Amino acid sequence: MIKKLSIRNYAIIEELEIGFPEGLTIITGETGAGKSILLGALGLIMGGRADSKSLYDPSQKCVIEGSFDVERYQLQSFFEEHDLDYFPECIIRRELSPVGKSRAFVNDTPVRLGTLKQLTGALIDLHEQFDTLDIHNVSFQLRMIDALAGNNELLDGYQAHFKKYTADKRQLQSLIEQRERSAQETDFLNFQLAEFSEAELAEGEQAKLETEQNQLTNAEEIKSTLSAAFLNLTSGETPITGQLQEMLKQTAEVKNFHPAIPALYQRLEGLLVEMEDIAGELEKVAESTESDPERSAVIQSRLDTIYRLQNKHRVNSVAELLEIQATINNRLNAIGDLSSEIEALEKSIATQEERLRGIAQKLSDRRKKSAPSFTKKVLGLLKQLSMPHTRFEVEFKESEQLSLTGTDEVHFLFAANPGSRLQHIKDVASGGELSRLTLVTKSLVAAAIPLPTLIFDEIDTGISGDVSLKMGNILRQLSNHHQVVNITHSPQIAANADAHYFVYKKVSGNTTTTKVKLLNEEERVRSIAVMLSQNPPSEAALANARELMGMVV
Repeated sequence: MIKKLSIRNYAIIEELEIGFPEGLTIITGETGAGKSILLGALGLIMGGRADSKSLYDPSQKCVIEGSFDVERYQLQSFFEEHDLDYFPECIIRRELSPVGKSRAFVNDTPVRLGTLKQLTGALIDLHEQFDTLDIHNVSFQLRMIDALAGNNELLDGYQAHFKKYTADKRQLQSLIEQRERSAQETDFLNFQLAEFSEAELAEGEQAKLETEQNQLTNAEEIKSTLSAAFLNLTSGETPITGQLQEMLKQTAEVKNFHPAIPALYQRLEGLLVEMEDIAGELEKVAESTESDPERSAVIQSRLDTIYRLQNKHRVNSVAELLEIQATINNRLNAIGDLSSEIEALEKSIATQEERLRGIAQKLSDRRKKSAPSFTKKVLGLLKQLSMPHTRFEVEFKESEQLSLTGTDEVHFLFAANPGSRLQHIKDVASGGELSRLTLVTKSLVAAAIPLPTLIFDEIDTGISGDVSLKMGNILRQLSNHHQVVNITHSPQIAANADAHYFVYKKVSGNTTTTKVKLLNEEERVRSIAVMLSQNPPSEAALANARELMGMVV
């Protein structure tokens, strides 16, 4: 509920503060005194469009601030979701600068207008905003029927089951998608593994194959080169081994003539042995080296397989390929079969759906049972409010799909005039008709639904006398359960006030400002008497005003 509204520098309001108690607050005043300005200011803190032209003093900023008791509205999750400080008393402020910049705050934290509208929509039901009025909303219409049907406990149980049901359906879909992805991944991994299995890789084979292939590729060159070297060492006109033998012979003749020569002789002798051994090895390698195109082709094919796998997996060795093969094996082993889990969840969901449809049917039966009584009461009250030809029905449509509220779609149908076709409220009801219908329907469910503060602006337009008296009684009954604010010209309605504010203009020099005064009992009597007759009121009007106030139950 709204506790206090402070306005500074808005329209013709320099500064004022108005408090709102529980129950019924009545606002009266002369035409043009500024009653609609109060609603305009309230609209600003509800996220309405701001205009710097509405500043009382163009050089100063405009500040509208509202204090709200939000404890019973279960808004903690909203505050957490939007990272706002939560207190049982919430302060909402809207500022408009002289250059037209607008800012909004909730408990001193800046917020976007969308957030502000969402929050205040739960706190204030301002009847002027016909396009967003709750009664237009089919979900709210269903909520009203559920309240009258006493479905709250049954619906709470249904919704708890429904949330589990929808969560399980999301989980099922996730598992099915996961299984599909797993099947695709399994196919791909098996394909890769098949390549590795076919390749039959062995660690270290790449180096051996590359060495052998290099030998085969260069076999002729190896053979000719080594053969030539063998010949140079062992035969020809001046073979190296022959030269070494001659050197040894010559050295042997003088080795006893110098102490250093014997050692040199031994070294030449060792060199000759090494050269003869090298010559033998050269001959052996040359003779064993042969060109083999078939073997070379086999090796190249094998190397091509290895190189292709290395390029595909972006590695440089067989050892790394073997690691990848092991990893693929492990991934395949880790992929479980989800079929049994999916089957179990499908059975659970089917059981849950059967249970939900059973509860939904009970909800529907109770709704349909309560609708005729609700319709009868609505029509009766509308008739009292000077709408005798109105037709009103509650239409039910059943959906095949389960929803958070069951399978019912509920629509309020309305026709104001004889012969008119029943249509959805939002398509046919005028502003005045809608205000009265809102008042009537919400008064019937007031005890069962925690409604926001209800604000009606001149809901009594076009009615008077006994009809106004009955409307006042309805407002009075509604305010027993919810905070109601009503701007009115009707003395019969004003007589029901828990708090009565009088809006008036104050002229000082060349300036005019709007002021608001909370009336005491005698001032209320006089104000109502003026509404009944004239200013100053007659004694008869004063007596009539006291009588009206005394009639309030």
